Amino acid sequence: MGDPLVLGVSIGFILGFVALSLYDVDMVAEGIAAGFAWTARTLGSYFQWLLLLTFLVAMGLVASPAASARVGNLERPELSTFKWLSIIMCTLLAGGGVFFAAGEPVYHFVVTPPAFDTEPGTPEAIAGALAQSFMHWGFLAWAVLGSLTAVVLAHAHYERGLPLQPRTLLTPVLGERVTQGWLGSLVDALCVIAVVAGTVGPIGFLATQVSFGLHELFGLPEGYTTQLVILVALGAVYVTSAMTGIHRGIQWLSRFNVILALAIAAVIFLFGPTAFLVNAFTQGFGEYLTSFFTMATMTSQTAPAWWMQWWTVFFFAWFIGYGPLMAIFVARISRGRTIRQMILAVAVMAPIATTVWFTLLGGSGIHYQLTGAIDLSEALQNFQFDVATLTVAQALPGGPVMALAILLLTTIFVATTGDSMSYAISVVGAGHDAPDALVRAFWGIAMALMAAILLHMGAGQIGALQQFIVITAIPVSLVLLPSLWTGPQAAIAMAREQGIIAQAPSARGTKTS
Repeated sequence: MGDPLVLGVSIGFILGFVALSLYDVDMVAEGIAAGFAWTARTLGSYFQWLLLLTFLVAMGLVASPAASARVGNLERPELSTFKWLSIIMCTLLAGGGVFFAAGEPVYHFVVTPPAFDTEPGTPEAIAGALAQSFMHWGFLAWAVLGSLTAVVLAHAHYERGLPLQPRTLLTPVLGERVTQGWLGSLVDALCVIAVVAGTVGPIGFLATQVSFGLHELFGLPEGYTTQLVILVALGAVYVTSAMTGIHRGIQWLSRFNVILALAIAAVIFLFGPTAFLVNAFTQGFGEYLTSFFTMATMTSQTAPAWWMQWWTVFFFAWFIGYGPLMAIFVARISRGRTIRQMILAVAVMAPIATTVWFTLLGGSGIHYQLTGAIDLSEALQNFQFDVATLTVAQALPGGPVMALAILLLTTIFVATTGDSMSYAISVVGAGHDAPDALVRAFWGIAMALMAAILLHMGAGQIGALQQFIVITAIPVSLVLLPSLWTGPQAAIAMAREQGIIAQAPSARGTKTS
């Protein structure tokens, strides 16, 4: 069944959060809001440094000979390249990426981000708006999700037989005896809680977005009953997928999703404002590279505190919360790949694909906002991103059909997050990569149930849970931190074991450095 302490603490959290919310919704929301504000103010810069250094160290590692070592000592990869990249793209870009892709660039277009001083809503504001979105969803976000940490886990699990659990990330620092005890169980439980908080958010938001979409497109009643039906359907899809495992359900859903996303992208590119999108991407990406460090190191001393709290720090903390479980997932699906391929896929290729996707949806939104075809300023100032996605989708060529296709895509994206995270949480509980199907189903159902209860209390509670992610990022960030030096060490150890680089004169001497 797995570790009773991990199960006890994580399930206890879910029950406790729901029970407290039922007892006093406002108290929970206010408490979390205070913790969220404190964390963003006090630890925002630390989160930013963690992401920045992870990316820079990972890029350094890619350039080294040690990156030729293979994960899991397999000569040939377990999954084909297309399947492998599809799964990586879907798990991370998932709910958030699709949810924010249309709205976030338009938001930064109508409210100039603090790193830039362009006049909002003018052609000059386009490059900065896209660059800021790329900053949040680009290289730094992806690197923290599965580059160095995946290397540490790959070495520990495949070469040394340690379990695929977050605690294993701390073994090089604390030793096996400590991490196999209660402290290790607590670390695992905290990482599970962060992922549950991070996944229930998109599941709940999806229900509101789809019910809003169905209401707009087909006039169906928009309300809790519709949201509940959507949650049941969504839960059924991803629980079935998680139970059939990586080689069937998760892979099949991801592949279908990527094909649908490519089809939508092609339609937007060919029939939408093509020249505008090409220019916007070119300028936006250029601005992203030239203002990279300015945006990455912006603090609440130079930017408004609310802005940092709700944008950069919120997103970075969200990705940190996903870090350990995503690393488990990446290490699990990357057997037979080299360390270089694994890091480049996660920290370079996926972010570039993400920036293209954000340009297609968000860039089209900016174009329609600029030409006056739509006006999202009011909706976005109130953070109504579900309205933004649908409004942009309806303005695209083939309006209602595109809106429906994008709703379907969003649903499957969230389902792929649901199934991969149900699987990863079950792996943590079991300590090996073939967890019981019923345990996977339990976690999938628990997350859908939690979303249903929170939605019943009002969308605000889902918002409270989203803010809670920022608080859970504190302990999780401490689990990720050592990978800045243990990641390169693990890669060197793997390369030595595989005879890619020469053995050191004294193996003991290298470990204590």
